[in-house]
Amino acid sequence: MTIPPLQGITVIDCSRVLAGPFATMILSDLGARVIKVESESGDDARAIGPFVNGQSLYFASLNRGKESVTLNLKKDSHRSLFEDMLTSADILVENFRPGVMKRLGYDWLTLHERYERLIMASISGFGQEGTRHAKPAYDIIIQAMSGMMSINGEENSEGVRVGTSIGDMTAGLYGVAGILAALHKRHSSGVGSHVDIAMLDCQVALLENALVRYASDGIVPRPIGNRHPSITPFASFQTNDRPIVIACGNDALFASLCQALKQPQWLDDTRFATNHQRTKHHHELHQLIESCLATKPADEWIDILEQNAIPVGLIRTVAEVCDDKHLRARRMLVSVHDSAASITVSGNPIKISNCPDEDTRPPPPSLKKPLA
Repeated sequence: MTIPPLQGITVIDCSRVLAGPFATMILSDLGARVIKVESESGDDARAIGPFVNGQSLYFASLNRGKESVTLNLKKDSHRSLFEDMLTSADILVENFRPGVMKRLGYDWLTLHERYERLIMASISGFGQEGTRHAKPAYDIIIQAMSGMMSINGEENSEGVRVGTSIGDMTAGLYGVAGILAALHKRHSSGVGSHVDIAMLDCQVALLENALVRYASDGIVPRPIGNRHPSITPFASFQTNDRPIVIACGNDALFASLCQALKQPQWLDDTRFATNHQRTKHHHELHQLIESCLATKPADEWIDILEQNAIPVGLIRTVAEVCDDKHLRARRMLVSVHDSAASITVSGNPIKISNCPDEDTRPPPPSLKKPLA
């Protein structure tokens, strides 16, 4: 019998829209019982499309497999029920603006005094402390303020938002990491912790080499399209029908690429002798590679390059991704069934041996009427 790793863990989910619900969805996929606490009007995500039969598929994609209870935490009877829930809970997740939980009487210090084993995770735009902690934030604000937008986009552009809500989703992922670390710590200490996750912090943590490059040379990183700032060739290239990406992360792979493209003379060209030189002359090399690739369609080039063990991939549409047999086999495209519709959503990328990983997921909870 397979047992999920978080079986027996109860999560009270006071979050809404994306960052918090994404985190608690992962915990649910790992076996935790997640009880979603919603306001009388419900999570804002219930009003975000697309819709089928009046139900939000966006909400369903983030809240599958959870339970739901509607509470007004300004009502004494509802507060009493909420506090009873906390007595048997392991984790509380909230993504209100800092200060809201304190006004409700459920800040960390108050809760920790009453529920010593409880782990509380707070996910916000700017964190629970600092000069900006009380300011509101959405994903696009965080992407802009973190510098992420300034390095994303075509060369000479002013920067572009990443196509998914990476600010929210990264905060959710770091939130899960923090929660699991706090669970491990509680196993030995018996005492819960407060996990403070700021979306801005998480985006800065993802700046990768842009941050260290600026720290080392003082040059402000700018958008450079699909190429890598310090590895060449490592970019998208046009074939005679559609673009592909090629990534040669070392000299041996570049040599293999030269052979596959039947251009062995490039190996004797001093402009391309080392990765540093190739990066310095990336524009010339890019033009030479594309002139070769223009002779065949993308599928043929992918076969040729893969036969030479060169990392290569098609720039696929979402429709092509949803038709991927490999992803289906790994249960990364799973179905959620409820009374409104059957929809395809992403599965759980955390694969653990002897743990269930079905190709279907339970439906999202319906919005229950407010309790008396």
